[in-house]
Amino acid sequence: MLDKTGIAKRIAKEVKDGYYVNLGIGIPTLVANFVRDDIEVEFQSENGVLGMGPFPFEGEEDADIINAGKQTITTLAGASFFDSALSFSMIRGKHVDLTILGAMEVSQNGDIANWKIPGKMVKGMGGAMDLVASAENIIVAMMHTNKAGESKLLKKCSLPLTGVNCVKKIVTNLALLEITENGFKLLERAKGVSVDEIKAATEGNLIVEGDIPEMNI
Repeated sequence: MLDKTGIAKRIAKEVKDGYYVNLGIGIPTLVANFVRDDIEVEFQSENGVLGMGPFPFEGEEDADIINAGKQTITTLAGASFFDSALSFSMIRGKHVDLTILGAMEVSQNGDIANWKIPGKMVKGMGGAMDLVASAENIIVAMMHTNKAGESKLLKKCSLPLTGVNCVKKIVTNLALLEITENGFKLLERAKGVSVDEIKAATEGNLIVEGDIPEMNI
């Protein structure tokens, strides 16, 4: 079973040379720490940063350099800063190759709910709606079940949707899955996790074809 760092490490393997990548709040922000050293990737944050680096070491933080989740970050040589209008022009103009988001629920047809829990006060959807509406490639980082042990990979989302039919892949603490016309296709399983465990934790339709390999991270 993977922890949050393990999820980020597996998603980092999906990042290709030359990609422009937007990292959502939570687990996705860890991905920047694990991208291969031999490729060049530009990380974009919708608050107006292009060229984010790994998280700073303790004591080296700069309170003026933050990501969209208000976490302190580092920037790489050649990084740039700009206003939200230009940032969202990049996003809405489909100039981001890969978007990595957290989620509270994902449905078997690729719907995502990640911005609002009924009864909880939130300030707004933020940039999530623009990202899911514009991105061609969306990978979700999330836990497979909630604290009560209930599946978060569902036939149909119960929470307010952020986007419809937009998620391509999901990496959870249990597995790597791909969204297909027929449901969640199991591609890889976390080390020590059985296919039966993944089936039991998945409410939506789970497609299992052949032997499912363990993740190599």
